[in-house]
Order: sequence, then structure tokens, then C-alpha cells
Amino acid sequence: MDLLQQLQLKHPIFLAPMAGISTPALAAEVSEQGALGSLGLGASSLSSAREQILATQQLSTVPLHLNFFCHQSVAADPVIEQNWIARLKPAFEKFSATPPTQLNCIYPSFLDNDDFLNLVLETRPALVSFHFGLPHPHQIQALKHAGILTMVSATNLVEAQLIENAGIDIINAQGVEAGGHRGCFNPEIDAAIMTADLVRLIKAHCTRPIVAAGGIMNGQQIRFMLDLGASAVQMGTAFLPAQSSNAHPKYRQALFEQRTTQISPSISGRPARALLQHWHKEIDQPTRIKVAAYPYAYDIAKQLHAVASKHGDHGYGAFWAGSNVAQIRNLDCAALIEQLTLEMTQS
Repeated sequence: MDLLQQLQLKHPIFLAPMAGISTPALAAEVSEQGALGSLGLGASSLSSAREQILATQQLSTVPLHLNFFCHQSVAADPVIEQNWIARLKPAFEKFSATPPTQLNCIYPSFLDNDDFLNLVLETRPALVSFHFGLPHPHQIQALKHAGILTMVSATNLVEAQLIENAGIDIINAQGVEAGGHRGCFNPEIDAAIMTADLVRLIKAHCTRPIVAAGGIMNGQQIRFMLDLGASAVQMGTAFLPAQSSNAHPKYRQALFEQRTTQISPSISGRPARALLQHWHKEIDQPTRIKVAAYPYAYDIAKQLHAVASKHGDHGYGAFWAGSNVAQIRNLDCAALIEQLTLEMTQS
């Protein structure tokens, strides 16, 4: 049985599980169209994650994909933390604000305990995926025993081989073109391989089904990835204009006006691709000091964005987008999926 049959999908399209942007309505709409709807729960509390899952399952009975973060939780380094706060202090002062005195670990990891695992086992999605690394072996075994498919993001061949050896069912080949956070197991090591090359590489050395992610915006690009050996593709940026997404109006506007993206670790503490913002032009200077660790850096970034946006400046927002954002179309889910499937059949 191939991957589409296992997931009962009509189309080889996964909605990227965009934390903070995915909504139950968006996930349900995508799934109802025969693709795979997703919820990005890596930034959610346990209670919020439960609410989102149950709300989606009330809207749709078709398969659902949940995503969590598997970063290694670390204690904040007081010196690096205070240096980073001092580095961003002038940005706060532009808006007559004071930066925080310390940074918080705002996002838990799936690895920290089994609370999220138990939630997954209770709600039984069709697929659960992980970013930034692998779950614990006992967590993988519990998901397998429950009949829930698993997927982990790989940004290079070594990661893909670790994923396969761990018994994960699907490899998500995340190319460097992808918007949002790079899925690197070690944020200090990013091979920066383009999606097509990564799919070819993993296909040549691994046997697990591959889902291609990064820079895919139209049906011709989907067909190209399938021809390279991917079983499906994952798309995020293309779905941001949908009315059911949680993208802020300024974010939506920027997608059609600000067409350049760049990768930076300054926003969150991990490398991530976003529309060109103040972070890339003001903070990422050659003399930039060491960024606070993830997700401590993201804590102050969110506070700075909140302060600046009150003054009408949205340039500190995390406007994640893939490198091919210039190809974006202002379509809702149904129209976009219809257009994508039409384009897939065109020569």
C-alpha cells in the first residue's frame, strides 16, 4: 500500500504544519479537499493543543496530521542571554520601551515528558511528525503500537539515515528553500541542500517514503518532485493567504509586496527563512554577537514585535515564507488545491 492509500488521500499534498498559523478550520478545509490537513502544535500548551485537535476533528472526520518540536531543551546561558538583551535594547528604546530583564523558555519539547505523546495516543491522528530531531525510542514505539504513522524532517542525508534507522515511517525532505524553521537536528550544522537535490539524495540511500518540502508553489513543481521519487509534497507558504489561516493582515500584505526571503537565527535562536525584515537588515551584521539559544531568543523577539507593532512597525514580526514566495496566489484552500491538481496534469 502506498503512502496516499495509507492516509486515504486523493492528492499528494500535505499542508505544512505552521505553528501559530495553522488553525482547525484551515486543517479541516485542506483535508476535506482530499489533501492532508495539519496542525503545528510545537508552540502550543497541552491544553491549547487538545482544544485545536478536538476542534479540527469536529469539523472533519478525514485524516489529520499533527506536528511537534523535538529540540533539545537547554538552560539559558546567563551571559549570552544578557548580551542578547543588551543588543536588542536600542530597538526597544526606539519605541520608548524597556526590554525584559531575562528570557523564558516559551516552547516545550516533545522530548521533555510524555504529556504530548499521551495526547496523541488519546486523539489518534493519522500522522504525527517531528521537527528538530527524533522522539525518544519509547515514544516511537508507542506511536507504532497505536498504528499512528510517523514522519521526521531531514535537511541532509545523515539525518535521513538516522530517521530511517529509528523506525520512523516517512522522511520529510526539507530543502533550503522552505519557509520557517530549518529542521536541522543540530542548528550549528545546516547542509543547505536544495529540495530537489535532497530528494534525489535520500531516494538513492534510503527506502522510506519521502515527502518533499521547500519552495513548492504550483502543480508543475509538485509533479517534478513526484517524478524525482517523492511520494507527496508539503506546502506552507502557498496556503498562507487562505482566509482560514491565522496569518496577520500585515503578514498577508507583506507576502504580496515583500518578495525577498532570507535565513536568520536572530529571530528565534534557530535558523529560519522569513520575508526580509529588520532582523536581516539591522541585526544580522557581520559583527553580530552570539544569539541567545532557542527558544529564549524567540521570547524577546516576540516581545519586541509586540512593542513595535503597537507603533505601526511590523518589521520585527516573524513573517515566515519560502524562497518562491513571489509565485504566491491569493486563493482559498479549495481553489488552490483545484488549481494545483490541474497544473499537475499539464505538460
